[in-house]
Order: sequence, then structure tokens, then C-alpha cells
Amino acid sequence: MTPEERQLLIQTHRLVEENNALLRKMRRSAIVGRVIHLLYWAIIIGFSVGAYYVIQPYVDQIRGIYDGFKGNVESVKGSAASALSGVGELFQNIGE
Repeated sequence: MTPEERQLLIQTHRLVEENNALLRKMRRSAIVGRVIHLLYWAIIIGFSVGAYYVIQPYVDQIRGIYDGFKGNVESVKGSAASALSGVGELFQNIGE
């Protein structure tokens, strides 16, 4: 092996070692990034579920109020319809 070939071999070996170290750092960084990303989404989902359990009684209470209001509105509509039909009958009786 000539000295030039030996020098090229040593230089190539040094570059391969440096490249290998950089690739290991990149891989480690990718793994850490993936773990942090998973933890990020786990925290977001966990807070969402926790918030749901905290807010659920209030939502149920508001839903009950809405259903009661809806029932009252339907009752008023029914009363108004019967009152209007009664007024219509009154006018028919007056006209006869």
C-alpha cells in the first residue's frame, strides 16, 4: 500500500467515524423528538378528558334547563293555538 493510499484510507476512516457520530446524534434527536411529541399529545388529550369530567355536571345542568325551557315554549305554543282557535269560534258565533 502506497503512502497516498494509506493517507486516503485514514482520511476515509476518520470521515466515516465522524459521519457515524453525526448519524447517531440525528437518530437520538429524532427519537427524543418523537417521545416529546407523544407526551405533548398525551397531555393535551389528558387535559381534554379531565376538563370534560369537570365541566360535565354544568353541561348536564344547562341541558336540563334548555329542555325545561323547550317544554315551556311548546306549552305556550299549544296554549296560544287553543286560544286562537277559541277566538276564531267566538267570532264565528258572533257572526251567526
